[in-house]
Amino acid sequence: QVQLVESGGGLVQAGGSLRLSCAASGRTGSNYVMGWFRQAPGKEREFVAAISWSGTSTYYADSVKGRFTISRDNAKNTMYLQMNSLKPEDTAVYYCASRNTIVVVRPPSEYDYWGQGTQVTVSS
Repeated sequence: QVQLVESGGGLVQAGGSLRLSCAASGRTGSNYVMGWFRQAPGKEREFVAAISWSGTSTYYADSVKGRFTISRDNAKNTMYLQMNSLKPEDTAVYYCASRNTIVVVRPPSEYDYWGQGTQVTVSS
């Protein structure tokens, strides 16, 4: 089993920044993909960003490209999401997830483990 714990959410004004962290523990192994997803009230969970095991390959939703940066530190079993130029439409619960394969994919259903989520609220 793998446990994922997100932190770093909060309330920020439009145009501001936040940095989310996701700490992994348990049987993390190696060569696993990690990703960030978000879910706003009344909406389905959606892909935000994903990163390969090595960190050399990153993928973003069009809505966050150029504003968000995903990264990971495998020595610390931690993944990050730097969010800049935040907009009110970025308001959601943000979840981290991991996948026991080297293949990066976007659908939430393809991920094996999930954190409990952290709330991000962007005021206008």
